[in-house]
Amino acid sequence: MGAVPVSPTPPAGAPRFDLPEIDAFTRPYWDAAAEGRLLIRRCADCGRAHHYPREFCPYCWSEEVVWEEASGAATLYTWSVVHRNDLPPFGARVPYTAAVVDLAEGPRMMTELIEVPVGGPCVGMRLRVAFRAAEGEIPVVPVFRPLPA
Repeated sequence: MGAVPVSPTPPAGAPRFDLPEIDAFTRPYWDAAAEGRLLIRRCADCGRAHHYPREFCPYCWSEEVVWEEASGAATLYTWSVVHRNDLPPFGARVPYTAAVVDLAEGPRMMTELIEVPVGGPCVGMRLRVAFRAAEGEIPVVPVFRPLPA
């Protein structure tokens, strides 16, 4: 087996697949991220928190949900090191570690793990939210880094 070719850097103006569109509902989430805060949604009826943000509770279907600032603490549930991704701009960032983390408040969140230790990630690793610069209307996106051992 030979080396896996690295995806080329996309040309300027190429479509992007890593940034969601901001709308009136998600604007508080992205504004908080720009300030270094991670928001989740919590149901006022059943009390459960959820992520990704929705206008209703995915557990009891109540529309009585509010934004809440998360602590930023999480544990690693699972991960995968991505060595090839042809969608712009991911190809220019490979390899990267895609991850699913359990937030301290309960919800699971898909994210990216940064500053992975030499020994690699491990299930149950304690993490802290960080924010990576993005482009366009979304200035930063939440990612997670391991806490010191």
